[in-house]
Amino acid sequence: MKIPEYFKKYNPEEFEFSIYEEWERNGYFSFNLDTSKPKFSLAMPPPNVTGQLHMGHALDNTLQDIIIRWKRMQGYNTLWLPGMDHASIATEAKLVEKLRSKGKTKLDVGRDAFIEMAWEWTNLHGGKILHQLRKLGCSCDWNKERFTYDEHFREAVVIVFKKLYDDGLIYRGKKVVNWCPTCNTSISDEEVDYEEQNSFLWHIRYPVVGENENIIIATTRPETMLGDTAIAVNPKDIRYINLIGKTVILPILNKEIPIIGDNCIEIDFGTGAVKVTPSHDFNDFEIGLRHNLPQIVVMNSDATMNENAGIFAGLAREVARKEVVMFLQKNGFIEKIEPYQHNVGVCYRCNTAIEPMLSNQWFVKMKDLAAPAIDCVTNGQIKFIPEKFEKTYFNWMNNIRDWCISRQLWWGHRIPAYYCNDCNNICVEIIAPIVCSICGSKNIAQDEDTLDTWFSSALWPFVTMNWPMQTALFEKFYPTDVLVTGYDIIFFWVARMIFSSIKHIGKPPFDAVLIHGIVRDNLGRKMSKSLGNGIDPLEIIEKFGADALRLSLVLGTANGTDIKYADEKIEASRNFANKIWNASKFVLMNIEIDTLSEIDVTLLSIADKWILSRLNTTIKNITQYLERYELGLAAKEIYDFFWDEFCDWYIEISKPIINLETNSSTVVKSVLKVILETSLKLLHVFMPFITTKIYRMIFPNTKELMLSDWPIQNTVWLFPDEEVEFAKIVEIIKAIRAIRVEKNVPMNMRPKVFVVCDNETLRYFFIEQTESINRLSKSEITVINSNHVQRSSNDVVVPFIHSEIIIPLGELIDIETEKARVIIELKKAEEEVLRLSKKLNNPDFIEKAPQKIIDGERAKKAMNEELILKFSRILDSFNENNT
Repeated sequence: MKIPEYFKKYNPEEFEFSIYEEWERNGYFSFNLDTSKPKFSLAMPPPNVTGQLHMGHALDNTLQDIIIRWKRMQGYNTLWLPGMDHASIATEAKLVEKLRSKGKTKLDVGRDAFIEMAWEWTNLHGGKILHQLRKLGCSCDWNKERFTYDEHFREAVVIVFKKLYDDGLIYRGKKVVNWCPTCNTSISDEEVDYEEQNSFLWHIRYPVVGENENIIIATTRPETMLGDTAIAVNPKDIRYINLIGKTVILPILNKEIPIIGDNCIEIDFGTGAVKVTPSHDFNDFEIGLRHNLPQIVVMNSDATMNENAGIFAGLAREVARKEVVMFLQKNGFIEKIEPYQHNVGVCYRCNTAIEPMLSNQWFVKMKDLAAPAIDCVTNGQIKFIPEKFEKTYFNWMNNIRDWCISRQLWWGHRIPAYYCNDCNNICVEIIAPIVCSICGSKNIAQDEDTLDTWFSSALWPFVTMNWPMQTALFEKFYPTDVLVTGYDIIFFWVARMIFSSIKHIGKPPFDAVLIHGIVRDNLGRKMSKSLGNGIDPLEIIEKFGADALRLSLVLGTANGTDIKYADEKIEASRNFANKIWNASKFVLMNIEIDTLSEIDVTLLSIADKWILSRLNTTIKNITQYLERYELGLAAKEIYDFFWDEFCDWYIEISKPIINLETNSSTVVKSVLKVILETSLKLLHVFMPFITTKIYRMIFPNTKELMLSDWPIQNTVWLFPDEEVEFAKIVEIIKAIRAIRVEKNVPMNMRPKVFVVCDNETLRYFFIEQTESINRLSKSEITVINSNHVQRSSNDVVVPFIHSEIIIPLGELIDIETEKARVIIELKKAEEEVLRLSKKLNNPDFIEKAPQKIIDGERAKKAMNEELILKFSRILDSFNENNT
């Protein structure tokens, strides 16, 4: 058959996106409310509205697309619901920076104008990432796209807030929260990253009033001592029992603060005494509540010292720290200073050091919400895949603290709480009140704060399904079947969706949580802007194609484990795509699809039976892997089958047969058709573009590939005995090929090979397969029994199944010349190992060289050590043959 011009060379750029546009135009991704089909639904973790596609998105959405395409082909009524998150902090930060570049602040433009700016920004820049996901091949139902700040979401968030408030689960109060001085807002515990920093531990003397002694306090944050309201010791600590109830002088401010006893103080930690700063430390806050201590905030929202800091008022906290230490040293209050390395909490957005600070905020009581969310995982209603991540979930849920949900931002869901400025009444309402329900005043103001973005994101599984309306969409597709996400947001988002759904819907939001790892660079580091090691998936798609990127991300990847990005993986996946292209081109050149008849099992050769049996075993294995959400193993199964078994073996076996005018030729063509057609279906979920392009060309009169039926194992085509028998042929050919490479036999020579076998059945089997073995091993085999063996000193002998392979090398190579070559190669490898050993044993090199260089040198040493073993074995074989 004549090959179309466009099929001569694989170029994904020519067809990938045009195919996608056609899919979307034809509505292939759209759900329907057909109740005759079983449903399958999943909701996309919403990326930030101002986000850019990165490798994490590419991995997460590739996995989801594989699942939804598979279920669609299985005949399910599928819904993959896409959308975006309004990303309060990230979006506001961009706008604040934009204003700063113009010399302005939020306050300069006012709230209403700022919100208008945010919508303009969102409409202009928002949603780009969803268009980028199309490049990846994501088959979402774009007609159902949702946004966590659209009108429906805003209504639902207010309803949820009021319900929780009316149930006594939301309250407002003063507590210590994580405060970001740069973002100028509170953030949750989960939004705090920790990094090791080098600092000092300052040991400060607090003079005891009326006693000739000091209590020594060790601290890493001396500037906060300006807010100290007590010194705490354990009441069982014999060193301090007699001091409890007395007072100390707070240095600098020269005021008295009490010495208190509290059982939470560890006797053996440090000096056994701690300073208590209730407004700037979480533990100290709790101690302060137990002992009714004053709460003194010494910093402003931008982390400058306030009026309570005395002479240090107006200084940035870092500057104040230095000034406080200088004052203490000058006045004899420093006992000692020692270097200290410790973890410092920083904002996950801007990397600014977090300031624990007393603030008036809104909180969700978590104890009652957490209990049923824990139970639903314990009793198996929700399964984590892999199961080990249940420990992460339980650890967080069992130790959960009340959730601070208010943020000092303007972009986001504004808290629906209203204050009467005349009688101080607070009310929470779905519709803004006009007058105060207590005093009738119209002097009412809404709370200035907005809600944590995760509060609205926690409602994603059901609000996207039109809740609180009980629509057909909600009834059909809620709960979703699986959530696909990374392990880094189990507590950020997964846990919150679970307890929110149980509270408001009465049942969990999904049946399973498929956890994947993080895509890291080739050195194992997390990709980040600061490191400059990020990889743009769009650039990869432009260079190698979306199919290659998708396959490289999933192939052989284990659930929950991190993935190291490597150019080699992308290139290998692109090579595989090219293999699919060329194999398909071979089939298209050699068969006329419409003229082929059904396969007659009685006419099948052992090779035909082997490949058909392997295909059906592959179908079974892939389906089972997908059912267990082991997508990496499923991808490897079809990769190995198509490349190793179909291309490298069956196609090669078929080449001399396919153009003969025989029954064998007809059978081979029919088998090629079946294998290719089925393989394209199995490959489609991983590599949708190339498979669709080929399928349309080779099978033009059939249903669109993505809408075709998922292959089902055909037991008629299972031939386990033939699989075993054919494997023997493969092993013989591999053994001969290995000998040729090891002994450096020229490619243009066909060595004589004797297969010595005394098992009559096996011997006749090898005789029947002589032609195939000869062609694929580029040799001339003769099958004999041991009585006919004539051995030579230069023979290579390889034990085999109930037999042995003998290759006389004397006629093919000059043994002495080859031996001399091997000796030279062995010496080079030994010298290289010696050089590398000296280098790697040099302390200066190990200490100063980058780890990447050290690892590279170690890899070179290991490679040359392997070469030494290989060349030594070859020399041994030469010497053995000459004895």
